[in-house]
Amino acid sequence: MLFKKIGKAGNIALATLMSTALLLSACTSGGGGTPATSEKPADGAAASTGKKEKVDGGEINTAYLADPQGFIRFWATTTTSSEVIDLVFSSLYRFNEKQEIVPNLAAGQPEFSQDKMEMTIKIRNDAKFSDGKPVTADDVVFTYNIPLNPDYKGPRKGTFEKLAKIEKTDDTTLKFTFKEPHAGYIDMLVYNILPQHLLKDVAVKDMEKSTFAKQPVGSGPYKLEEWKQGQYLRFVRNDNYFGGKPAIEKITAKIIPDANATMAQLQTGEINAIVVPADNLQAIEQFAKTSGKIKLQKGIGTGTYMFTAWNLTNPLFQDKAVRQALTMAIDRQGIVDNIVEGQGKLVHSQTSPSYWSYTDNVPKFPYDPEKAKKILADAGWKDTDGDGILDKNGQKFEFEMQTIQGNKVREKALTVIQQQLKKVGISVQPRIVEGSAFTKNWMGKNFTAIFHGWSISGDPNPQGIWHSTAMETGSNYISYKNPEVDKLIDEDLKTFDMNKRKELLAKIDALIAEDQPYTFLYSPTSTMAYPANLEGFNPNRDSLKEIEKWYFTK
Repeated sequence: MLFKKIGKAGNIALATLMSTALLLSACTSGGGGTPATSEKPADGAAASTGKKEKVDGGEINTAYLADPQGFIRFWATTTTSSEVIDLVFSSLYRFNEKQEIVPNLAAGQPEFSQDKMEMTIKIRNDAKFSDGKPVTADDVVFTYNIPLNPDYKGPRKGTFEKLAKIEKTDDTTLKFTFKEPHAGYIDMLVYNILPQHLLKDVAVKDMEKSTFAKQPVGSGPYKLEEWKQGQYLRFVRNDNYFGGKPAIEKITAKIIPDANATMAQLQTGEINAIVVPADNLQAIEQFAKTSGKIKLQKGIGTGTYMFTAWNLTNPLFQDKAVRQALTMAIDRQGIVDNIVEGQGKLVHSQTSPSYWSYTDNVPKFPYDPEKAKKILADAGWKDTDGDGILDKNGQKFEFEMQTIQGNKVREKALTVIQQQLKKVGISVQPRIVEGSAFTKNWMGKNFTAIFHGWSISGDPNPQGIWHSTAMETGSNYISYKNPEVDKLIDEDLKTFDMNKRKELLAKIDALIAEDQPYTFLYSPTSTMAYPANLEGFNPNRDSLKEIEKWYFTK
């Protein structure tokens, strides 16, 4: 399971989040997620049925709330980071809209030994880095040895803990050897392949902060031309890309820490491709109809879910019944209907509805503030001094909840949560935090509560977020620990039978739902705005995914 924190301007969740990546959406060997639903583009005029002439060139302008974390995926976890990495780099495989792995640098699908302890992958021999050097099996071995290095302390370490070694058997063949059969292997296959000739003398412990992480050389469809932090990133196409020269010549990604400002620039034409936030959708729909300059693709399914996370090291949140009461005090469906404009589906546990492993058969805690009050009282939380705030043993039930600056949907939802928790005697102080500081606080566990999202892709096993070992080597930033969940996660990773996996993953979801370490809110759908004369856009993909297939027409 890959996961990304969501931080892109205009994306209701996407932390990434986060993608879940993670950026986590679903696929294992032999299975795939449910395709996203889509609607016909809503534009200012009916689409022409005449043949359109393809234009070579043109520029896409988009925006992010914050800068990416860098161009090495082993350390980068935000959706913004993953998106720009995919522009500049190639990987062995990519995930398609069904979350199935499709070859990128690889030539065909992985092959396994009978005991599932070895995996062999062939790679193509015509790929080059943008400096002209060929991409070789040695580069792949070099790349995958980074997370295996004892000096690697990044957030992806848990993804590779079942990998014993990687070696090349000839110039185009790689052999992965596992410590034990590992059903979650696909999560390892989407990391950007790094050039050994440029990084071989950089220590692993220094790689995250290296010049290369800010000035990358990759083998993807685009090259980074310039990055002015806090202002913009500019990319130009890689004419020698092995997948064919992209038609779109340039991409500019502005850093705009306010979604409303981004939407204003969409209407002035300074931005021409962006995910539209729910609270701006009505205005942008009207603009699309009257101007004819943009088209809207609505109803794009996501592997994203939004949540409020409780730091379980804080005594306020260590009682499971109290966490359940917090969920019951929040009108989650009201947030979907009124803040997200209906562009989302209520979720009750950690699996997005887009996954093949998704189940709705989990404990649920529907909106019921009166019952929440009773649960809190039974847990010893009562207003003993009449100030309207519950207290217990001299401690007030009050805390700060953070969310990222610039995402107005989240800011509004946080205000609603504050108001609703106040009605049951809980005081919440909202804190809006600039994008990079917000990510630092989240990853550094410097929060009491947080409103955030995961963008999920890859295998549905949730080890990287919910296993207790992920407190140190992954993204279990709330310090959640349930021995039964750990046991089931470990068992699932050794299981290759899809039906058995679905049973195990359903049990995991049910246990996590019962524990309510997050208050799970909703999984959003997204609306993508793009130029009226743009073709090649996949209606099941948002943001800049598959931009190498886009082209303008005349």
